[in-house]
Amino acid sequence: MPLDRIAVISDVHGNLTALEAVLGDIAGRGIRQIVNLGDNIGKGPRGAAATDRVREACEVNIRGNWDDFIDAVGDDQPEEMRWWRDELSVDQRQWLGGLALSHDLVMSGRRIRLFHASAESPHVRVHFHHTDEEFDGMFRATPMTGDGPAPTVVGYGDIHDAYIESRDGRTLFNTGSVGNPLDEPTPSYVILEGIRGATAPAPFEVRFVRVPYDVDAEIAVAHQVGMPARDVWEVELRTAVYRGRQNA
Repeated sequence: MPLDRIAVISDVHGNLTALEAVLGDIAGRGIRQIVNLGDNIGKGPRGAAATDRVREACEVNIRGNWDDFIDAVGDDQPEEMRWWRDELSVDQRQWLGGLALSHDLVMSGRRIRLFHASAESPHVRVHFHHTDEEFDGMFRATPMTGDGPAPTVVGYGDIHDAYIESRDGRTLFNTGSVGNPLDEPTPSYVILEGIRGATAPAPFEVRFVRVPYDVDAEIAVAHQVGMPARDVWEVELRTAVYRGRQNA
C-alpha cells in the first residue's frame, strides 16, 4: 500500500517569501495535505497576505498565540503591535481567533496530536531544553485538547527550534519555523509519512525539510512598507539570533 504524506508547517509570521518557498517545495513533492500550527502574523511585514495564503492552502489551520491575541491589541499598546493588528482586516482577525487549538489524527497505528505550543494553551511555551514533567504534559488530555485517546506522537511549533525526541514509546517533535527560524536561518517544516487512518502498525516517518528562500527580498518589503521593529527582525532572519539576545 502506498504511504500518505502530510506536511506540517508553523510560525510563518508574515514572511510571505519564505511561505511561498515552503509551499512550493511541498507541492513539488506532490503533497496535497498541509496542517498549519499557527502564528501566521506578527514580527514580519505581510501577515494579511500570509493569512490569506494559509487559509487557501492548508487543510487544517491551528490557532497560535499571535493569532489568539491580535484582535485584543488595544490602542495603548506599542506601535509595532498596533501596526501588525491594523495590517489585518476585521474578517482576518476574527478568522484567526476562531481557529481550533488542537488537531488529532491517526497514521500507521500512531495517534498523533498537533497544536501550537503546549497541551495547556497556545501561550504556554515548552522549550527544547524541557523538564520530564513538561515532556509528559505534552501528551496529557486537557481542556484544550479534549478527552480523546492519549497520543503517542505530538507535534508543535511556537519555539522556532526544530527537534525530535522519543522516550517511553512516545515521540515529541517541533516543526521549527517557516518565517522566523531561530535554530538556523533556513525555514523548516515536517513531513509525516505513513498510512493515514490506519490503526494497525505500519511504516511511519517524521522527516524534517529545510527550504532556502530569498531573504533579501522579504527584508526589502519590510523596509518598503515601513514596518516597525524591522531592524531587529532583519537580524533574526539573517542570523537566527532572537531579538532578546542580539545585544547580550
